[in-house]
Amino acid sequence: MIDLKRLRAAPDEVRAALARRGEPAVLTLLQELERLDERRRSIAGALDALKAERNAAAREDARHVKAGGTLPPEVLVERRALGEQISEREAALRDVEAEMAGKALYVPNVPLPELPDGDASNNRTVRVWGDPRPPAATLRPHWEIGERLGILDLARGAKIAGSGFPVFFGAGARLVRALVAFMIDLHVREHGYREVEPPFVVTRASMQGTGQVPKFEDDAYRTVPDDLFLVPTAEVPVTNLHRDEILDGASLPFGYVAYTPCFRREAGAAGRDTRGLLRVHQFDKVELVRFTRPDESPAEHERLTDHAAAVLRALELPYRVVLLAAGDVGFASAKTYDLEAWAPGVGQWLEVSSSSTFTDFQARRASIRYRARAGDKPALVHTLNASGVALPRTIAALLETGQQSDGSVVLPAALVPYFGADRLNPPGGP
Repeated sequence: MIDLKRLRAAPDEVRAALARRGEPAVLTLLQELERLDERRRSIAGALDALKAERNAAAREDARHVKAGGTLPPEVLVERRALGEQISEREAALRDVEAEMAGKALYVPNVPLPELPDGDASNNRTVRVWGDPRPPAATLRPHWEIGERLGILDLARGAKIAGSGFPVFFGAGARLVRALVAFMIDLHVREHGYREVEPPFVVTRASMQGTGQVPKFEDDAYRTVPDDLFLVPTAEVPVTNLHRDEILDGASLPFGYVAYTPCFRREAGAAGRDTRGLLRVHQFDKVELVRFTRPDESPAEHERLTDHAAAVLRALELPYRVVLLAAGDVGFASAKTYDLEAWAPGVGQWLEVSSSSTFTDFQARRASIRYRARAGDKPALVHTLNASGVALPRTIAALLETGQQSDGSVVLPAALVPYFGADRLNPPGGP
């Protein structure tokens, strides 16, 4: 949530920063918030004056009664009228504050200065790892490879639940399970994360805390009548583990790793990247969530990004790290790196992880604070997360990178102990 104190103290600075997102509606919303804030201050000032008047009257009445006098009827009428005015102003103040809070939920995070200006066409590649396998006429896309291997069935998934819900069979299902176990072990053993298995449904308060609602409620799967949401990402339940808490500053930074299935209604523009596993409504993902002090946040973001990239290096998948421009960064994010794995069968870089710092945006919405030392005033933490990593496009890149002329797919050495074999073989193969 936007810091209203910052907006009040430096409105031009906030407007200029949010203008970099290229969303005129956001600037209109800021104007509405500023107008409401002026009204709030006006009401609050009048309320303070009325309360001061009531306190002075109460002292005068007390002295009068103590001296043995009684309050005339007209004075009692004045006192009742004063009390009614105070109640009216208090109600008006609650109303305007509620309206401000509601509108503030729709204001995105302020992008950090180092982000490039412009839209997605201005995203900047900051590094590349590995040697991408060149596209060739002999290389097949992953959906053909999966079908030939008998491990991926998109048609049956569509029959069961609609398009965007893939089914993995046999070695494909084992590959999913192996990837999840491999990634969690890597992050726990080598990167120091604490493993957690969260609920796969969350409350509205949890979705609001991380920024998914109210703005993106239509993209979520919601249950009726209990108003629970299927998790769009483990970021939501894991970040909300500490909602309305004050953390011990000495414990920071720390991180959690969690596996969840993820459910999202949006699957991109019709006809765009919809084949195979490129855009789906349900997918498996291992998520990394970190909590840190503000001064350590930039370094933590770089560390988090490398933790996600370590998965791709271990899987021997060439990848690139892309810094998103201010006009392409997500609603709650202040800065995002996309990690994109190379998929030679479709000849594309596929996003398999987004590593984001949210600064204090989510912490303000979810009231997650820390106390640096005993007796210090609590301050907002910074939250960060990254996919570590998402499976569908990672599997696509693995199948397309490892495909062989005999129809088999060679698997990276790091995955062999988890999968139990060094390759996927077509039916009837060795």
